[in-house]
Amino acid sequence: MTSTANAVIPVEELIAAAHELSVTGRWERASRLLDACAADEPDARARIARAAAQVALEQDWFAGTDTATVRIEAAEKEFPGGDWDVDFARLRNTYRRLLVVDGRLRLGPDGKDPEALTSLHHEAEALRDDAPDEGRGGWAEMYLGLITDNHFADLAGAPPHYASALRAAESVDDPLLAREALRHLGDHDHDAGDHDLALERWRRATTLGATAGTVPGTLSQQLLLAVLARDSGDEAGARALATEVTRWAEAIGAPRLAAQARDFLTGVDPTQPPQQSGA
Repeated sequence: MTSTANAVIPVEELIAAAHELSVTGRWERASRLLDACAADEPDARARIARAAAQVALEQDWFAGTDTATVRIEAAEKEFPGGDWDVDFARLRNTYRRLLVVDGRLRLGPDGKDPEALTSLHHEAEALRDDAPDEGRGGWAEMYLGLITDNHFADLAGAPPHYASALRAAESVDDPLLAREALRHLGDHDHDAGDHDLALERWRRATTLGATAGTVPGTLSQQLLLAVLARDSGDEAGARALATEVTRWAEAIGAPRLAAQARDFLTGVDPTQPPQQSGA
């Protein structure tokens, strides 16, 4: 249980509320909610610190902030014996910090420390193998795919990881994980020229994101649908959709997504795959 000046709140309800605020893009509100609650029990304090780190990760990804590192370090202190979810949060944070520089994606291995990338990949494998349940194993598998795709530019090696993550998501009914897997599987379909399959997967991912309440995630999916509209020759529809994504992303405080949408309006393809090293 946690307490405020006026109420006693079950910690699981507090964390669930913060999570729902976070997926809608209300990251600062979610953080303030968690910070406002005092917990006497060590377990409750640890779970709140872990939840705060997870909220910070979402904020940093979409809002371009850099708040997760401090939150993760605080959570690690609350779990002196280690914790899978905190370790996964650190993996996600390292993945992001290697990938997003000055608000822009740095795809592929060029200019990155090979040892850091190899270590990141090994950590993801260990988290997958040591996952306490199928759902969390699916999330680790998802990040194995992302690391393989976006840091190593192994475009053939990533989709099997995404497919495995999708199977786990469907098994445990995790719409956010399913959305992530379908989003990236569709990206590979698009790159391979199979626009019909990409459309099917991206439409499903958009629906799943909306079902889970993720406003920034649904907007990012809408931008991919704009890509397919442009590919089909519907430039007016593509521009109208991207314009709305820009407006919404700016309104919710997601500048990186807004920048991607503005770039799309200038002709940039946000699905362009990373360049193979040495190509």
